[in-house]
Parts: sequence; structure tokens; C-alpha cells
Amino acid sequence: MLTHKGTQTIKTERLILRRFTVDDANLAFKNWESDERVTKYLSWDPHKSPEETRNLFAEWCEAYENPTTYNWAIEYEGQPIGSISVVKINSNHEYAELGYCMGFDFWGKGIMTEAVKGVIGFLFEEVGMHRVAICHASQNPASGKVAEKCGLTLEGTQRERFKSRWGEYLDIKMWSILKNEWNK
Repeated sequence: MLTHKGTQTIKTERLILRRFTVDDANLAFKNWESDERVTKYLSWDPHKSPEETRNLFAEWCEAYENPTTYNWAIEYEGQPIGSISVVKINSNHEYAELGYCMGFDFWGKGIMTEAVKGVIGFLFEEVGMHRVAICHASQNPASGKVAEKCGLTLEGTQRERFKSRWGEYLDIKMWSILKNEWNK
């Protein structure tokens, strides 16, 4: 049985994972929301203005009222540099799937691996999840490296499961970790 707690603050060695505020919009727009390199394999287009980001964050802030909403700002050195969230959840099967993105200037520093580990630990230890998964486009191997560094197992590739914004069908790799594997 799960104990939904909603988006709680998680502190790691270098990061604070916290709820978004509308005041994060300008830095988020600058750091990742407007960058095509960040959104290339995601389901949404880069934002065209800070106002677009602000409107999205206002919706996200309202969603925090729901205890099954898990959506964190990744704060590094005092500024939001990305996001990590539960993009799919099944309470009956105690399953969560994570999605994440981060500003290009922060890639390759182990930051996303640290954030993912923090969220997985929270989902297993505080919420009671049995299984956590990560899916990513095969053309984005960096996301697979994050999953691997966090102890997830590659389960396979789903052929042409995702249609990109530019109309190309992409293969999706699926990774997962079970609670008993995490506890080892």
C-alpha cells in the first residue's frame, strides 16, 4: 500500500529537489525550457517566452494540491536548472515512471544521476513504490547512462513507440529497478 505524500523537498549532496514556484519561470526559461537541445527527444516544444513558462508553472503549482503529484525543480547552486517528475503512476501496482530534463550547461556533471537517485530513494522509502522505471528515446543514450548509473536494469526496446515533434518514429528503451534491488 502506498503512502502518497506529494512533492516533498529532497536534499542530496549538491542539490535541493523542491516544488516549483512561479518565480522560477525566468531562470527556467533561460536554463532549459527554451532550449531545443534539451527538448529534442521530449514531447513538448521549447518555450517561446518566459510567460509561457510562467503559465505552465502556475498550473504545476496548483497540481501540488494533489498528493499523487510528484514534480520537482532541480536546484543547483541556488538556481533551478531542470526538472524531474513522476510522469506515470499506477497506485494499484505501486509503479512510477520518471521523466527529467536539465539545462545543457549542466550536462555531464553527474547532476541528473544525483537527482534521480534522490527521487528513487524517496519513492521507495517514503511512498512505498515497488517499481520505478525510466523510458527514453534510443537516440538519447545519455538518459540511459543515468538509468544505468542509478542501478536500473535495461528491460528492452519498444520499437517506434514514440512519434517525435518532427514526425519521426523513435524506439524507446525501458529501464526499471525494484525496491528489493534498491535496498541492496
